[in-house]
Amino acid sequence: MTPRIVLAGRPNVGKSTLFNRLYGKKKALVSDISGLTRDFREELIHYNGLEFLLIDTAGVYEAKADELSRSVESNALKVITSSDLCLLVVDGRIGITSKDIEFSTYLRKSGINTITIVNKSESGIARKNIFEFYELGFGEPIPISAEHNIGILDLIEKIKEYVPKSVSIENQIDEIMKLAIIGKPNVGKSTLLNSLFGEKRMLTGDYAGTTRDSIEINWEWNGQKITLIDTAGLRRKSRVNQLVEKLTYADSIKTIKFADVIILLIDAVNFIDKQDMRLADYVISEGRALLIVINKFDLIKDKREFNRRLNNMISTNLPQLNGDNVLKISSINRSGIKKMMNRVVELQGEWTQRISTAKLNSWLREIIHKHQPPAKSGRRIKLRYITQASVKPPTFVIFSSYPEALPNSYKKYLINELRGSFDYSTTPIRLYFRKGDNPYSK
Repeated sequence: MTPRIVLAGRPNVGKSTLFNRLYGKKKALVSDISGLTRDFREELIHYNGLEFLLIDTAGVYEAKADELSRSVESNALKVITSSDLCLLVVDGRIGITSKDIEFSTYLRKSGINTITIVNKSESGIARKNIFEFYELGFGEPIPISAEHNIGILDLIEKIKEYVPKSVSIENQIDEIMKLAIIGKPNVGKSTLLNSLFGEKRMLTGDYAGTTRDSIEINWEWNGQKITLIDTAGLRRKSRVNQLVEKLTYADSIKTIKFADVIILLIDAVNFIDKQDMRLADYVISEGRALLIVINKFDLIKDKREFNRRLNNMISTNLPQLNGDNVLKISSINRSGIKKMMNRVVELQGEWTQRISTAKLNSWLREIIHKHQPPAKSGRRIKLRYITQASVKPPTFVIFSSYPEALPNSYKKYLINELRGSFDYSTTPIRLYFRKGDNPYSK
């Protein structure tokens, strides 16, 4: 079993910066704002023969009494005590604090293997403070600077004492789907994830903004490997003022760009509004496969009237979509979850489908025979050749004698025929036109 190594400590000591440094990419949000991390984040690390699961947790022992802070701390402590090794991160510039001592006492009672990591040790003052941390009782502290990449190799050497070298395995050829859940604040994104897992993995609550950064979790559905991504709630950009919100907004938008399939979760009680339409339109413009999921549908009394309003809204504002792109569920009751995931897998299949050039050109001949392109200056516009340029999203190029003269109505006709002939019922497709002969005629 892969060893689990957790980063733990007070807020704002640099746990997320160290997580990014060890992972090699900027995955966790980083800021001087205390308590930015709330949920825990985990990634598989491969380093010089080592393989371990690295977990970034929220700051603990904040001494805040509100319900959300208690829930965040309880979640973090649960993850910490279930891990194989704890990297206790402290701030070398500040020196040892009463909260560091209090937390180290908790760790010793839990019996978890612990290494003291003195972060921000690039300054002379911090180096003098290092010796104070022997008091925590976990042996020799390791001075590092996660931001400036100082002492990281020493830390890795220490981790080697606790983590056995991994047996080399062949690269997995199975493609992992990236499935992101987006939506406005407090529509039930984290609750939906918990319903998928069958356990309380994500923090939830009636207060908006519980989730701050995009959390990725590896999962599997009916043999399909999936990276599930829970994002922070996306309010209208003009209303995003605070720095934390700006960071989470940018992180969620970046998630959309790199996901395969997007679930846009909408609260049925509050119905669909302009912000939901903007998010859907943005996902489509980025070429992502989109599934609109109406949550809390069990709370709607007049379902017929709701469906009528919903269909009118979708057909008017998102004509690219059809009924297969919209589902109704109740995440808290787990109603409709199985159907939703089956539809997600279908979407992924469409989004990654590649069609042979021979089939495409046979299709093009049939379509032209059924409905000829219009004429330009008395001469019929010729569509000579079609090829699929890429997938994710499916992208096609048609070579034509006068591509600029093709009316939009005929282009829409070609797109609709592509959808119907090759089962692109729910995923976006892109069709471009180029001037020239068949590039493969010779």
